[in-house]
Amino acid sequence: MEAYLLDFGNLLIRWLHVIAAIAWLGESIYFVMLDNGLKPPKGEACKKKGVFGEMWAVHGGGFYHNQKYASSPEDLPEDLHWSFWKAYTTWLSGFGLFTLLYLTKPSFYLVNHNSPWEWAANMTGTQANIAALAFLALGWIVYNELCKRISPNMTRDGILSVAVAVMMVVVAYLSTHIFSGRAAFLLTGAVMATAMSANVFFWIIPGQRRMVNAMKAGEKPNPIDGLRGKQRSVHNTYFTLPVVLLMLSNHYSFTFTHSLSWVIMVLFIFAGALIRQYFVLMHGGKIRPGYPIAGVALILVAVWIGAPSTSKTVAAPQAPAQNSATVTDAEQAGDAVQAVEGAASGEVTLAQVETIMDNRCVQCHAVNPTQAGFAAAPLGVILDSAEQIKLQADRIKQVVASKYMPLGNMSGMTDDERAMIAAWNGQ
Repeated sequence: MEAYLLDFGNLLIRWLHVIAAIAWLGESIYFVMLDNGLKPPKGEACKKKGVFGEMWAVHGGGFYHNQKYASSPEDLPEDLHWSFWKAYTTWLSGFGLFTLLYLTKPSFYLVNHNSPWEWAANMTGTQANIAALAFLALGWIVYNELCKRISPNMTRDGILSVAVAVMMVVVAYLSTHIFSGRAAFLLTGAVMATAMSANVFFWIIPGQRRMVNAMKAGEKPNPIDGLRGKQRSVHNTYFTLPVVLLMLSNHYSFTFTHSLSWVIMVLFIFAGALIRQYFVLMHGGKIRPGYPIAGVALILVAVWIGAPSTSKTVAAPQAPAQNSATVTDAEQAGDAVQAVEGAASGEVTLAQVETIMDNRCVQCHAVNPTQAGFAAAPLGVILDSAEQIKLQADRIKQVVASKYMPLGNMSGMTDDERAMIAAWNGQ
């Protein structure tokens, strides 16, 4: 029942997170489009009122006339529309999901047992949790300091953009070396998402409030608030597509199980930013097809890098030694040894792979999992029958070869068993 309630909580929080994200990002994209699509006002009355730009639009059977003021309107209404709760709800629900799924089971989901850095591979669950939270906090601090130091007056935003791009390369590299693959992609996306929400909380909304208060007091707003809000909003819009992709990536193991996963991640981040740039310019009347072409090219490079090897040359596996730390049932250990010995003399059979699945995988990947904390098979992958194993053959070979599965190798799958699965033809 506890696992079921956790799964149901996961569903509800994820639902909230997706709804809030759609509302926030949709509104953000709309306002960028509106800002870039404004035309100089044609009427003299509008110019006299201080209208900087306007846009006419039609939607839902009606006509809309949007106007942007360069200075304070004559009558500033009390019921201004503020855009911030969607941003906060997105981040809070996302952090709730991260807590429920990752921070409660850090040994499985956060620790990178295959990290080339010994200290990372040997982290305890508590240490991994602290490292993950510190990673998020430091990501925001470094990004914020770059903005404040490189372009404090918003006059060197080009250089700042390069610095932020370099920062994201470093974040991608560090995350994949410190944390497990799926968590690394999620945390890199969370670093950007945290920066986006923090931009709203610490800079955009406070600056807008100062501007509104100054207008109401009959004073001239400080232009730096508007410039800084614009700067951070622009950063948010370029983070949008990469963040969405990284949040979706945990459903696709080929993105995060590759030895060069950090390169694949960087290519996707830059591709998303380039594609977003095309739409930003398009709303301003500038068509620059080179941006989406370059973005698609980077995605194709990522596809090429992440493509699985077609080599089937695998050394004949040897029978593994029993390990009391991972094998708790003598009969299970005997089955595993027998399967490996059988593979050494010829082609690996489905029955031999099924034996490995029974011993190492079906604790979680079954119709009724026996592993504590799992109410249903993760991602719906069920491996408790020969038919299901054949259907999942490609996915099994990929995640087993990369050592992503079993999670944390909690069931003690040996290198020889992995070699057997690699040699299996999927039939």
